[in-house]
Amino acid sequence: MLKKVFIDGSAGTTGLRIYDRLKDRTDIKLITLCDELRKDVSARKEALNNADIAFLCLPDKAAIEAVSLIENENTAVIDTSTAHRVLSGWTYGFAELLESYDEIRNSKRIANPGCHASGFNALVAPLTKAGVLKKSAQLSCFSLTGYSGGGKQMIAQYEDDARDTLLDAPRMYGLTQNHKHIPEMVKVSELENAPAFCPVVSDFYAGMQVTVPIFKSDLNGSLSDIKDIYKSVYSGKIVHFDDVAQESGFMSSNAFALKDDMQITVCGNDDRILLVSRFDNLGKGASGSAIQNMNILLGADECTGLNI
Repeated sequence: MLKKVFIDGSAGTTGLRIYDRLKDRTDIKLITLCDELRKDVSARKEALNNADIAFLCLPDKAAIEAVSLIENENTAVIDTSTAHRVLSGWTYGFAELLESYDEIRNSKRIANPGCHASGFNALVAPLTKAGVLKKSAQLSCFSLTGYSGGGKQMIAQYEDDARDTLLDAPRMYGLTQNHKHIPEMVKVSELENAPAFCPVVSDFYAGMQVTVPIFKSDLNGSLSDIKDIYKSVYSGKIVHFDDVAQESGFMSSNAFALKDDMQITVCGNDDRILLVSRFDNLGKGASGSAIQNMNILLGADECTGLNI
C-alpha cells in the first residue's frame, strides 16, 4: 500500500517546491486540500491524522498548532519551521551528521534544519565532535544567500521592476545577533559560545555560501586533519568534500542553485583557514533536505526525486 503524504502549508515557497518534487512520484499518495479548505482547521486535522508522513511548511506558531492536532501515533512529522529544532524528542534532520540514518528512520518527529544552520553545522559539527576544533572557540560565520529564502514577499520585492535600488547590492541582516538559526548552530555543533553571525541576502534567486573562518589557535590539529575528517564524514552523494572547489580563483554563491547536494571545502593556509559550504538555500537548505528525510523514512534511496 502506498504511503500517504500531506503537505501542511503547500502554498509557501518551501511547500510548493516539496509539492513539485512529489506530485509525479508513484511510490506515494499525496493528500491535498482545495484552496477553500487549505486553512480550515478541521480539514487540516483530518489530513494530518490520515497521513503516514506530514510535512509542516508553516510559521513557527502554526507548526506548533499543527503538531497539537495530530492524534495518530503513526503519523511521522517533518517540520521545516524553526519551532522544534532544539527541542528534546525531536530528531535534527541533517542525516549526514547523525550516528545512523536509523535515528531518522525510527523517528516520528523530525525537525528539518535551517538553511544557514545547515551550512554552518556541516562545517563545524564534525570538527568539534572529533576534538580538532575547540568547543570554546569564538567563531564567526558569513553567509550569502539568494533572495528566495525570504519567501514569497521577498521574491516579489526583488522581482518588481520598480524595486528599491538598495536591493541592487548585497544586504546584511540579523543585525541584533538574534537570528533564529543561532540556537541550532550552538546545539548541534556543541559550542560553548554562539558565533558572530552575518547573514547577507543578495540579488540572485537561489544558492547559498556559508563561510566559517578559523585560526590555528582554535585547533587541536591542522588543515590536513580538517580535510581528512571531511573526507571521512562526507563520502556520500548528497554532501561531498571537494578539495579544489573554485572557479578560477573565485567561489560563486549560486554554483549549486536548483540542486540538492552540498559541497564542503577548505581554503586558506595552516594559520588562517576558511571552511566553506555551498548549496541551494531551498535545496539541501530546505525542501531537498525534507525530501531526503522522507526518503529515509520510507526506506527508499535517499536521492530519490532529488537533483544531484
